[in-house]
Amino acid sequence: MAVQDIMPTWVGATAKQIARGVRRGDVSATQVVADHLDHIARADAELAAFRTVRGGEAITEAEKVDEQEDLANLPLAGVPVAVKENTPVAGLPTWHGSAAARTPVAERDHEVVRRLRGAGAVILGVTRMPELGLWAVTDDPTAVTRNPWDPRRTPGGSSGGAAAAVAAGLVPIAHGNDGLGSIRIPAACCGLVGLKPGRGVVPCQLGAEDWFGLTEHGMLTTTVADAAVGFQVIAGRPQEKLVPPQRLRVGVSLRSPVRGVNPDAPNRDAVAAAGRLLAAAGHDTVPAEPVYSTSLGLRGLATWFAAAAADVRAAGLDRRHLQPRSRWHTALGDWAQRRGYVREADRADWRNRSVGFFADHSVDLLLTPALASAPPSAESWSGRSWRANMTASIRYAPYAAPWNIAGLPALVVPVGRRPDGLPVAVQLVGPPGSELLLLGVAGQFEMQAPWVRHAPGYPRVGTGSPATA
Repeated sequence: MAVQDIMPTWVGATAKQIARGVRRGDVSATQVVADHLDHIARADAELAAFRTVRGGEAITEAEKVDEQEDLANLPLAGVPVAVKENTPVAGLPTWHGSAAARTPVAERDHEVVRRLRGAGAVILGVTRMPELGLWAVTDDPTAVTRNPWDPRRTPGGSSGGAAAAVAAGLVPIAHGNDGLGSIRIPAACCGLVGLKPGRGVVPCQLGAEDWFGLTEHGMLTTTVADAAVGFQVIAGRPQEKLVPPQRLRVGVSLRSPVRGVNPDAPNRDAVAAAGRLLAAAGHDTVPAEPVYSTSLGLRGLATWFAAAAADVRAAGLDRRHLQPRSRWHTALGDWAQRRGYVREADRADWRNRSVGFFADHSVDLLLTPALASAPPSAESWSGRSWRANMTASIRYAPYAAPWNIAGLPALVVPVGRRPDGLPVAVQLVGPPGSELLLLGVAGQFEMQAPWVRHAPGYPRVGTGSPATA
């Protein structure tokens, strides 16, 4: 047996465990980062979670964390973090999912990255996404990102690389962003906690990046506690402990936002299981059906198309160099905007209806499936048609998008496994300002029915890991 197989490692530990160990002096940030870089070198060749790994730079930054005198005030002291590749990290190009969409080396960090660093986190690299973040699968002509639970399946998208990295223990926590489900969909595919904050809670650059107000930055984690820490860091809030919520009234709906796309049996069973967990925690559940109109779907699609076209213009990209699926998508966006189909008034109307839903049904939260079916196969979707990509994404992941249009907080939490062994999850949606409430309920799920934190066979470390000791 090799020496590295029996030496203790911090790979597999939670972000909270790592930060506590670094603050107490049990381990250096430099050692934690070195452990994770070694694991990435061993495991990522088969997963393709990372676009770029900042090996030497990350070690240098970890050494600077170790030299700080105020470690006690750093909630993510020494914690290795990955950043989604469409979010500027100083010194790296911003890839946006392909070489054709890449923009020049960033001169400064995005505000979310700056906040992560300010909390003591060390940025190990940037994770892969589909071109322009448009699809619920992650690949480009250079690599297909694979789900650690089953490499034949996609980890979802668009934050697919981030989810694969966390599920395999390459990092304990990863940044993502969510325009129409891009955090929650991969979290559901990979058995993780994924929170999309409400509109305006976490900084998002004005202009194309926020997709007309649809996009929010968030975190993917293996535990609710890590999700809470990460959320409060990027939201610029002081750290506060989650409090188990008192008796709530939770609306339950299986209704799909897309007509003719319905949840399969494992996803229906997941909602039933979540209902039992809510009841065991002292909450009440009642049927409550949101009204997803045809107009909402059409206007939402038009906004999605137009957001991609705006991204291309803002970045000065040549559409002719993009993948065929992206060229079609952005061309439709220009057409939709010219025809006047992209209107803030429509989005505001759905937001008002969504906020009113909670009062109209006298519920505190809404419970829905996270997905409608198992994740699609991991393959070269970038070479397939726009229609094939649209169909695959919408058929398996219809439940997330309405809450981006509404700008409401929403969270995905694991509740078990499908018969094929893949994880299964549910979605919780709340009114504005309910992020900590959503996390509190997810914490009650975790207490009653703890999930496997990493995909089977990961992380590939010796038995000395503090996470397993």
